[in-house]
Amino acid sequence: MHLSMNEQQQSPHYLAAIDLGSNSFHLVVARIEDGHVHILDRIKEMVRLGGGLDKYGRLSEEARIRALSCLDRFAERVQKLPLGSVAAVGTNTLRQAKNSRQFLQSASEVLGHPISIIGGKEEARLIYLGVSHSLVAEDGKRLVMDIGGGSTELIIGEGFEPLHLSSLEMGCVSLSRACFRNGKLGRKNWEKAGIAAHLELRPVRRNFRKIGWASATGASGTIRAVASVLKALGLETYHITLDGLYEIRSRMMAAGQVKNLDLPGLDNDRKPVFAGGLAILIATFEALKIETMQVSEGALREGLLYERLGRIQSEDTRLKTISSVQQRFQISQNHGRRVSLTSHRLLTECEKAWNLQIEDAEVLHWASSLHEIGLAVSLSGYQKHGAYLLKKADLPGFSLEEQDRMSVLVRCHRKKISKKYFSALPEKDRETVLRLAILLRLATLLHRSRKDETAVIEQVIAGENNLTLQFAAYELINHPLQRVSLEQEARYLRKVDFNLTFTS
Repeated sequence: MHLSMNEQQQSPHYLAAIDLGSNSFHLVVARIEDGHVHILDRIKEMVRLGGGLDKYGRLSEEARIRALSCLDRFAERVQKLPLGSVAAVGTNTLRQAKNSRQFLQSASEVLGHPISIIGGKEEARLIYLGVSHSLVAEDGKRLVMDIGGGSTELIIGEGFEPLHLSSLEMGCVSLSRACFRNGKLGRKNWEKAGIAAHLELRPVRRNFRKIGWASATGASGTIRAVASVLKALGLETYHITLDGLYEIRSRMMAAGQVKNLDLPGLDNDRKPVFAGGLAILIATFEALKIETMQVSEGALREGLLYERLGRIQSEDTRLKTISSVQQRFQISQNHGRRVSLTSHRLLTECEKAWNLQIEDAEVLHWASSLHEIGLAVSLSGYQKHGAYLLKKADLPGFSLEEQDRMSVLVRCHRKKISKKYFSALPEKDRETVLRLAILLRLATLLHRSRKDETAVIEQVIAGENNLTLQFAAYELINHPLQRVSLEQEARYLRKVDFNLTFTS
C-alpha cells in the first residue's frame, strides 16, 4: 500500500547518510542521477562515543559535548538538504547508553534532521547493502565483516541479499578498554583479548563455517587500517591474510605500549583502539578459517544511502518486512488492509488539526497491518503479545524507535488504554502516538465484523483532546454493534483525558 499525505515530499536530488558510530562519526553526501549514487563528499571525525560511557552506562558530559560539536559541523554540510534526504543512525553505544534518548533529542536538534537508533542485525543488513553495492558482482556467497567501536557484524549474503546476519557484542573500543588498559600491549593482554573474542565468536562459528562462502570482504575503520599497515610494511598489497595479521601483532607486542607504537600506515587517531580491533580480526580469521579478505570502500553509511534511495523509488524494505511478518504469523492481509485504509482515512481528516506528518501515516499503516500479530500466541490479551513481538523482533528496515511506536500502537489498539503505556516513548512523541492509537482503535472497532463495509462517516472534526464523528443518517441504527462499541470506546478514552463524541 502506498501512503501519501496532502503535501507529498519531493524526491531529493541529493542524499546524505550519517553514521554515529562508537568510535567515529561519518558523513557521506551523494548526488542521485538516474537511480545511481555518486559520492560527492566524505567527512569523518573521531568522537570515541564508546569510550565516553561511565560506570553507570550513561554518556559522560565530555562525550556528549564531543558528539554534539561534531554534529554541529555536519549540520553545516547538510543544512540545505530537505527533510527525508538525510539518513542518520546511531549504533552500539547509543543502543547501550541509558541516556541515549535525551542525547538523541539534543543531537537531532543540532543536526536539523531526525536521528534514530538501529538494532545490531539491522546494522549488519545495511553494512552488507553498502558493501555489496561497492564491489564487482560475483557468483557465490560472500562473507562480509565490519568491526565497529562497540560491535562486530558478520554477514553471509549473495548478490545484494543478506542471508545470514549476526551482530556480536565486541568492538575495537570496547575490547581495547577491557584488554589493553593503559595502552599495554604485552603478551598477556593479547591472550586475554584473543580468548574474549573467541568466546563471542563461539555461538556463530559452526553455523557460518557450515554455510560457507566464496569470498570474504572487510569494511570500515579497523579492517581498512589493517590493510593500510600491511601495504605500508610491504607484506600484502591487495588482501589481508592471517600471517600478515600475526606480523602486525608481533610488532605491536615488541612496542609494548601504545605510546611507543610506530606502524607505517596507521593514523595516530586509530592507535588507541587498534589493538582491540586487530585482536577481533585475528580471532575471526582463526575461528572461521578465513584464508584471505579483500577490503571494501562501502559500509554502513553507503548502505543507508541505498536504503533511502530504495524508499524514494518505491522499493521500501519496510513494506517487504510487513508482508513477510504477515505471512510468517498468518495475519489476515485483507483485514489488515481494510483497517489500514480506514485508519488512514481518519488520519487524513485529522492531519491539519493534529499536525500529523508522513512518518505518522507510515507508522499507523504498519501498526494497522500487524495489529493482530498477537493472535499467533493467544486470543486472550493478544494486544499484549503483539506489542512484545513487535518490540523484540528483528524487523529489516525499521529503526528501534519505529518498532517502539508500532509496539505501543498495537498494545493500545483495543480494550483499556492508559497513559503509562506511552511513558517509554520520548516525551515529544507521546501526544502524537496517543492520537494515532485512537485512530487505530476506531478503525479496528469499525471493522469488528471483519467486513469492508462499515457505518458511513460523513464528517470528522478533530480538536486538541477531542474527536467528533458525524455518521450519515440512520447509520448507527443500522449498525447497533458499532454504536455500542463506540459508547464503550468513549468511556475508555476518558481515562486518557480524551473526549470522543459521535452523532448520526
